[in-house]
Amino acid sequence: MAELKFKDVIKRYGKTEVIHGVNLDVTEKEFLVLVGPSGCGKSTLLRMLAGLEEISGGTISINDKIVNDIAPKDRGLAMVFQNYALYPHMNVFDNMSFGLRIGKTPKAEIRERVDEVAVILGLEDLLFRKPHELSGGQRQRVAMGRAMVRKPAIFLFDEPLSNLDAKLRIQMRAEIKMLHQRVDSTIIYVTHDQVEAMTLADRIVVLKDGYIEQIGTPLDLFSHPVNTFVAGFIGTPPMNLVDCKINKTPDKTVVQFDTGLEIPVPDKEGTKLVHDQAVVWGLRAEEIIPVDDTSLLPGEWIFPGKVLVFEPLGNETHLHMDVMGVQLMSRSEGKRIFRPNEDLNLGMNLNEMHLFDAKTTQVVY
Repeated sequence: MAELKFKDVIKRYGKTEVIHGVNLDVTEKEFLVLVGPSGCGKSTLLRMLAGLEEISGGTISINDKIVNDIAPKDRGLAMVFQNYALYPHMNVFDNMSFGLRIGKTPKAEIRERVDEVAVILGLEDLLFRKPHELSGGQRQRVAMGRAMVRKPAIFLFDEPLSNLDAKLRIQMRAEIKMLHQRVDSTIIYVTHDQVEAMTLADRIVVLKDGYIEQIGTPLDLFSHPVNTFVAGFIGTPPMNLVDCKINKTPDKTVVQFDTGLEIPVPDKEGTKLVHDQAVVWGLRAEEIIPVDDTSLLPGEWIFPGKVLVFEPLGNETHLHMDVMGVQLMSRSEGKRIFRPNEDLNLGMNLNEMHLFDAKTTQVVY
């Protein structure tokens, strides 16, 4: 069990700074996911924590002990890599027990720990196979088992599912979630896949260009993004984001699009919008759905639209729509069939609308 703190952590390669004064507290037993696009610095942060990269500035501490100059093997961590990093000439048992043997753990204890973890991960019948005789999912389990037998204070996962196919990724996500429920350890998990982040995390750290954009629970980030980057990165499909401006009169406030479409802005206490202010309008696809009944619910408005592209996904439907010249994505449940160029009425739940300042990209409504 461990608490972890990043304080003003900086990473430079030569004169180029890639991590810019990161501050982050991780609580005991937390499942924290670092997510962001390639090059955002998430793997660099993980490798600095593991001791595989030097820290250029600031401190990393575990249980209030600064570990900047402590060797990786003495930090109480275990890392699961993207490429599994298994020894090809060793069987599963030897791969899982390697760290324990190096640490001179008694043979009886090694056998006990490996057998216990093998049962948890469903590897008990594979202990004497070599890595080349295993599937990708089985190799990933071996890599996880090698970390688990060490009983670390903190597990580190660096994009562990990126080499697996879609079906295996779903299966392994569930197994990693169950692992967290079984062990009394903190998990720091790096991924570029926001679906992995949303399904696994207690909290998510969204990174961009070496800066933390937002930290919060999956629901916090989904419902209350602080800027356009988080709004567009979190959620599948991503939030609809369209440039527009505020048109404010004594009677009402609307957002006005270049095409002439106007959408009313519901009153919200504490909101300060200015006439002619350039903003980015945001609404998630599931808040825009085809409606046959034109009776309105609170906060709902109905707009005419035309189907551009129909994407049936079985249990749900994605529609690319033209709404008075503005292209928007709609996501709805059900198996209804739509046709290109079909005219529809779209119900929009404007209570879930977001507005972001066009210059700063920060949320203003």
